[in-house]
Amino acid sequence: MNFRKIAYYTLQVILWVFAGIGAFLSVSYLAIQFKVTDEKGFADPESRYYSQIRDRYNQGFVRKGDSAMVNDFSLEEQVIFLNRLYPFNARLIQKAMENGTPKEDIARMMGQIDIILKGDSSYFEGRRQFESELDSLPVRGNRSLFGWMNIAEWQDFKMAVVKDKKLIDSCAALCDVEPRIIVSCVVGEQIRLFNSNRESYKKWIGPLKILSVETRFSFGVTGVKEHTAMAIENNLKDENSVFYPGPKYRDLLNFSSGNPSHERIARLTSYKNHFYCYLYTGLFVRQIMTQWEKAGFSLKKRPEILATLFNIGFRNSRPKANPEVGGARIKVKNMDYTFGGVAAQFYHSGDLLEEFPYHKVKFP
Repeated sequence: MNFRKIAYYTLQVILWVFAGIGAFLSVSYLAIQFKVTDEKGFADPESRYYSQIRDRYNQGFVRKGDSAMVNDFSLEEQVIFLNRLYPFNARLIQKAMENGTPKEDIARMMGQIDIILKGDSSYFEGRRQFESELDSLPVRGNRSLFGWMNIAEWQDFKMAVVKDKKLIDSCAALCDVEPRIIVSCVVGEQIRLFNSNRESYKKWIGPLKILSVETRFSFGVTGVKEHTAMAIENNLKDENSVFYPGPKYRDLLNFSSGNPSHERIARLTSYKNHFYCYLYTGLFVRQIMTQWEKAGFSLKKRPEILATLFNIGFRNSRPKANPEVGGARIKVKNMDYTFGGVAAQFYHSGDLLEEFPYHKVKFP
């Protein structure tokens, strides 16, 4: 076979290949134009259930008979019940709720669960029984379980302390203390003034919505005694003290005048600026933390103990495994409380949460 024949057959093969490709493309084009290749869609067998999710809850997500106080409680009920049977999925939904996911989306998440379990009659019957049991419990009113929070004076106090939010946050940052811890100490001190017969309440908190400043035996809005203030100052300088928190805080309370005693009292009793009241309080907490950690005990999760020690002072701070909550006795509307108990109740109540939230790291 000579070269010409080889070239001839090769050219024929190439022409047939291209002709075949052209024919395939032409047929494909016509098929597409006439929608021969279109794949027909089909309805998901659960489609009607997906549509029902949208209308599962009314606009306010309020179950009939619910008050505004328990606006989305029925959703929480469902998640709680789901956790009994499918904790993995319940935890995912609970996390979404904690992250601020809109209630509409939470409702759809629960609706998706219902679709999957639509054939499980025992699931829905169990949930109905669970909700029925909860519904049978009487609602005890829109009042706090903490009795001292139900009086009008508490609302006045909250308005007053929020005015000092920037000062409290600033001092907390300087001391590396969670702001809510400082506020708990303020609550413990100021609540003594809730008795409307006290002149300080009638003069300051009630009409002006500002915190009362003590000027006699204890000073400022947190009731710091002069000898306590002096101890706080000394602990910042004395490296041998068990309360010494480190060089970072050394110069926070330096004086600018030649009369420290006068300047100290002026700092704590200022009616216009409570900065130093919060700074002394935050530093006290920081120093107590230091002492207990050096002794092998941590108070990072014990705001009630920190508040108790703030009330009873350095001399009574003895690190141990099982410290007691207590402090000064406080009477509000014929009910007895303790300084540490009031501070603990406020701290864990969730009240003023937006202004003074819980931090993941309470003592950086």
